[in-house]
Amino acid sequence: MFLDSHCHLDDPAFDDDRDEVIRRAAEAGLRYLLTIGTDPISAQKALALAESFDFIYAAAAVHPHDAASVDNGALAAFREFYSHPKMIGVGETGLDFYYDNSPREQQERVFRHFLRLALELDMPVIIHLRDPKDGPPLARERFFSILDEECPAKIKGIMHCFTGGYDFAMQCIERGLMISIPGVVTFPKAEDLRDAVSRLPYRKLLVETDCPYLAPVPKRGKRNEPAFIEHTAQKVTELKNITHADLDRILAYNFETLFGLGERGPQQEDNIAYEIRGNLYLNLTNRCTCNCSFCDRTRGATVSGYHLGLRREPEAAELIAAVGDPKRFRQIVFCGYGEPTIRLETLKETARELKARGAVIRLNTNGHGELIHGRDILPELFGLVDLISVSLNAANAEDYVRLCLPDHGEQAFEAVKRFIRRSAELGFETTASAVELPGRDPEPIRRLAESLGAKFRTRFYNVVG
Repeated sequence: MFLDSHCHLDDPAFDDDRDEVIRRAAEAGLRYLLTIGTDPISAQKALALAESFDFIYAAAAVHPHDAASVDNGALAAFREFYSHPKMIGVGETGLDFYYDNSPREQQERVFRHFLRLALELDMPVIIHLRDPKDGPPLARERFFSILDEECPAKIKGIMHCFTGGYDFAMQCIERGLMISIPGVVTFPKAEDLRDAVSRLPYRKLLVETDCPYLAPVPKRGKRNEPAFIEHTAQKVTELKNITHADLDRILAYNFETLFGLGERGPQQEDNIAYEIRGNLYLNLTNRCTCNCSFCDRTRGATVSGYHLGLRREPEAAELIAAVGDPKRFRQIVFCGYGEPTIRLETLKETARELKARGAVIRLNTNGHGELIHGRDILPELFGLVDLISVSLNAANAEDYVRLCLPDHGEQAFEAVKRFIRRSAELGFETTASAVELPGRDPEPIRRLAESLGAKFRTRFYNVVG
């Protein structure tokens, strides 16, 4: 399946076999192609293609290479394009200080024009950005200055053909942009990009070909085309340690949500069982005793392309039925888009039946069970749960309260530590985890986890704005 969030199907490179290229994309099962117009004539061609094929959509603006060749009248003409239902984005627009085909001040003028249009029309913007070959990242610096001036609140859009590192990606994400990964991620020297992809939030991820350019390995050096997205997607699944089905679902959710396509509404709620990486996760509740600053539980309730908002909490029989044969999965994970031990009796009833059917069961918890129920709940889980993963997230009470905002205040941190220590003592395979936050050293948390008898792992900062 997958999709191509950025291609140039009107490019002359496809003049001899454009229909065949589109046919191959359809046969490869691509859900969406977004073809990009880069000047008024190109925009008309992109829109004509979108009108001819159900799964093709268009976006258009003036590419920074052509900024010097358009006057105010030509810029104003784009407004008519954006009224068409299949013209769903503004772009690509931005800055290119690598080739400098147009004077930089002209590039900035045109970029500001399309940013303002995107904001006015409430349309996503597709950004092109390229720094000079040598020296400081001047285009990047100007880009952030312009974006902050024109869009003091976040703007929705895509950083197209992203080839930078993790810190740069997070700066873009914090301003509202998604990150679209090109075939460059398969190139041997793209270590920084691969590191960034491995750590990027799922909710902010897309893939693209930018065809006819930048064909991925093993097609490098050939004309690129949308069907080649499979090679880029394969590399992303390897870096994220997810399945093709996971990535397809994530990309579709992200693309449809950004561009207002598909059906992303109440009918997507009540996912009580959802599969990721061969594990089946059970969504018991949206209630929680923490209000973590890094969690989007109240902002979107989306994980790996699943909407996890619950209109009502499921009963044990519903959860058991949703699992079916648990041996189909590596693990059955009690998590909830909240704290699963709030529903302890439902958890135990469900686990008891699934365990009898041969399940390997993991509990993901914040470790507040003792505070919630007024007793040590771990003995009640003995024989029902094999592994326990506890969100520790801090090395001291002050940081824990600041980051996790627990309902029980400072006593919550001591309760979490007791829970981890007791879990390890009782023989559960126990892991304490911490979210990787920008600029924070996880080693003090690791030392604390290990002193409590637990293994330790970091979780990527997977939720931003």
